[in-house]
Amino acid sequence: MQFHHHGYVSGDPRVLPAAGTGLNRPDELPDVTDVLIVGSGPAGMLLAAQLSMFPSISTRLVERRPGRLEIGQADGIQARSVETFQAFGFAERIVAEAYWLTAMNFWAPDPRDPARIVRGQRTKDDAHGISEFKHLIVNQARVLDYFAEYAAHGPARVRPDYGWEFVGLEVAPEGECPVAVTLRGTAGPQDGIERVVHTKYVVGCDGARSRVREAIGRRHVGAQALHAWGVMDVLAETDFPDIRTKCAIQSHGDGSILLIPREGGHLFRMYVDLGEVPADDNGAVRKTSFEQIVAKANRIMSPYTLEVRDVAWHSVYEVGHRVTDKFDDVPPELTGERDPRVFICGDACHTHSAKAGQGMNVSMQDGFNLGWKLAQVLEGRSPASLLSTYSGERQVIAQNLIDFDREWSSMMARKPEEFESPDALAKFYVDTAEFPAGFMTQYEPSMLVGTAEHQDLASGFPIGKRFKSAHAMRVGDANPVHLGHHHRADGRWRLYAFADAPAAAGEPSALAEWAQWMATSPESPVARFTPAGADLDSVFDVKVVYQQPLDGVELDRVPGIFLPKVGPFAVTDYEKVYAVDPDNGDIFDERGIDRGGCVVVVRPDQYVAHVLPLTATEKLARFFAGNMLAQNPAPAPAAV
Repeated sequence: MQFHHHGYVSGDPRVLPAAGTGLNRPDELPDVTDVLIVGSGPAGMLLAAQLSMFPSISTRLVERRPGRLEIGQADGIQARSVETFQAFGFAERIVAEAYWLTAMNFWAPDPRDPARIVRGQRTKDDAHGISEFKHLIVNQARVLDYFAEYAAHGPARVRPDYGWEFVGLEVAPEGECPVAVTLRGTAGPQDGIERVVHTKYVVGCDGARSRVREAIGRRHVGAQALHAWGVMDVLAETDFPDIRTKCAIQSHGDGSILLIPREGGHLFRMYVDLGEVPADDNGAVRKTSFEQIVAKANRIMSPYTLEVRDVAWHSVYEVGHRVTDKFDDVPPELTGERDPRVFICGDACHTHSAKAGQGMNVSMQDGFNLGWKLAQVLEGRSPASLLSTYSGERQVIAQNLIDFDREWSSMMARKPEEFESPDALAKFYVDTAEFPAGFMTQYEPSMLVGTAEHQDLASGFPIGKRFKSAHAMRVGDANPVHLGHHHRADGRWRLYAFADAPAAAGEPSALAEWAQWMATSPESPVARFTPAGADLDSVFDVKVVYQQPLDGVELDRVPGIFLPKVGPFAVTDYEKVYAVDPDNGDIFDERGIDRGGCVVVVRPDQYVAHVLPLTATEKLARFFAGNMLAQNPAPAPAAV
């Protein structure tokens, strides 16, 4: 964590100084705002946290509940989400609080006595080493608390406006704030009062029954799977030996259970198979009592028993798989001709079973994808057409999720004898681990993602996929660090320059020429797209990784672009220069970096946007010219 560059900080450095819209921010909901977020679920709270870093933007979040969520239905935190938490600065704290899901055991009927279950396979949760972070279990309410804290401590001081529900909206064809949103009070002094808020953009994060989705005419496409599950968070006494390990439990004739231990060492969750639902059930299965769910669980677990002592929460749900036909308010036929004003995120876009642990995780990535794009447009750094990439990118991901979840939930509902082999379920779980962990997302080439023409220069950083961190040695303080852990959710692009082999710092090289171009050429992204008077690294966080170990890099010979002067006192930032860390693996080998060097461009949401040779400065300039607005004009062509 970096601080003090604006002067000495004696308190909590996570509480940033208020600025812009965060100064004297009114407690009452204003009549006009830049962004109005509807719903304080995972997508909405992440979006608020992201936008809190932009004090030039007025952001309000309305929530129909009278206060914070006390107990959430989601609890699985995939490794990709923990990477995201790292960007928001609270990964270490939530990891310490959470249950670490490191293994999954599979139970099935005993071949000698099918009325009894026995343990079959034990599997590692991340057998392939997909991420340095753990798969966690922690209540959704706590995740929202951490994002709420971050949002409240950001310069814009964003806090939820509780007790307001969305009623409807109208989008005018023009105007500075063309979206008129009608809200109704649900609690406190404003209960029953209707009012209108005018805004530039609306983001509906208001769940599976989204009113914002309905207001813009979007449709939830899909169907029920005609299968029901009872779910319960309980404290219980049991003789089942794996009660603190995630388990898939299949019985001979009573269905299956997905067991998930919860944080705190005692609580656990069970998804209990209630069987197929007749097409004419009309919701009758949802009346299944808690006692019936527990009785079913005991039959499935035989010969083990379960005695519930306390119930935190329980419900009955039918599996459904639905994706919204588009994630913004622009009709498909007008995409590219009109820019969106209203967006939907999270469950408003996609609904599925809870057993793959994807709902909260994918919802947060929706918010992360949209937040920095809204900021770039509202700050005048990118054209409004950038916002069309949100639906274009995230709808594909949502459909992939639905397809995966349909297969996984179908397998969980099968009878043991319907599998081709006893280990088929465990094999599927291991073989597909990268998808539910959140790492199969790969965005297609667009104004924000380059082509794979030079992918071979950094094969371990696939273009369109998230930047997979690796160890490096920070030269300034000789600290071994994870390179990607310093990618904060601050809206900046990251440019990682990997040095070419022959030269050390300060010697003639392709890297030295690239650094000189970045620092001095009017065509460089830093020169063209950094506002006048702003810190050199305010838009582009430019880092270098040398092939030499620590002792081979002298800071006083490193090009100045990697040692920018920041803050009102113009002090040097020493945390952008890295060497290899042989004790933890050479990053060039670990990530397939060509020894001739290259540049890896990473978006503000941690996805790799481009891989280019150090010599391809024209291509780098052209890439950013395609998605950003010049803050400083390019020079006129030289006279012939």
